[in-house]
Amino acid sequence: MDMTAMTRRKAVGLGLAGAAALGAGAANAAATPFFKRTSLPLGLQLYTLGADLRTDLEGQLAKVAAAGYRTVEMAGYLGRTPKDLRAAFDKAGLACPSAHVQAKSSATDPGFDALDRLIADARVIGWSHIVLPSFPTPGHIAPKTAQESYPDYAGRLVSQFTADDWKGIADLLNAKGKALKAVGLTMGYHNHNFEMAPVSDAKGSTGLDLLLKNSDPALVSFEMDVGWVVAGGGDPFAILKSHPRRFTQMHVKDVLATTKTNYAFQQDPIEVGSGTIPWPRLLPAAYAAGVRGFFVEQEAPYARPRLEAVKISADYLLGVVA
Repeated sequence: MDMTAMTRRKAVGLGLAGAAALGAGAANAAATPFFKRTSLPLGLQLYTLGADLRTDLEGQLAKVAAAGYRTVEMAGYLGRTPKDLRAAFDKAGLACPSAHVQAKSSATDPGFDALDRLIADARVIGWSHIVLPSFPTPGHIAPKTAQESYPDYAGRLVSQFTADDWKGIADLLNAKGKALKAVGLTMGYHNHNFEMAPVSDAKGSTGLDLLLKNSDPALVSFEMDVGWVVAGGGDPFAILKSHPRRFTQMHVKDVLATTKTNYAFQQDPIEVGSGTIPWPRLLPAAYAAGVRGFFVEQEAPYARPRLEAVKISADYLLGVVA
């Protein structure tokens, strides 16, 4: 018997079998839901639940966990202490790795002007990441008046915001990011649609462009709110591709086709998977660009009870192949 020929046939056979196995493995991977394939937890931004969260924190969190969420992102202390919040999250089996914190403290919640307290609270609650959820209004722009509608106020902001204003916000992010990094925490910024507006004295750049350009990647990352990007006429795919590893978190938010491009904090919201955003393509694109924290968020008005909407979004995302 020709042993060389037999060995060759055996090798070819093994090669074909290996190729078939690889092909089957690739097919199975392609058919695996995104969150299972990536082993990432699905999160919920607690702002989504509204006022009911204050009156029934433990009950609401239990339903969030039952819907399939494994992490939450805070948007205020809900009238609780850090110790109370941690106990409620632990009881529900939820981690809270991220929090939205305003630039200035309120009567009830600390802001970035109380950084030492935030750092102490992070240790108790379990945050690793703290996000500035919106820009502080520059001092030369008058605050919203009681007579102004939000669209009117936003229009005034757009007309008065300058490149230096955005650079000043980037400086704030850099400073807070440096202080947080020194204690093992990270700093983020969350966009609305206002950041998609061209800045009059910045040669076509948007506010988001200027924040990305003037913030230090070693100190500041971004949380892309996809619904607000789309409402502002932005392209989330292009932004992610142009700025790899600058976006580490994402608000998974969907909008209806009736949403018109604007910079006035307006959108037509809907449960994730029921709108116009192509999540089977966007989720892997976000992952490839460095996003690792995914938090569902939905804006008012709601067509159904909030917890029902939250469950619809979770059911879609936990099953979507991407």
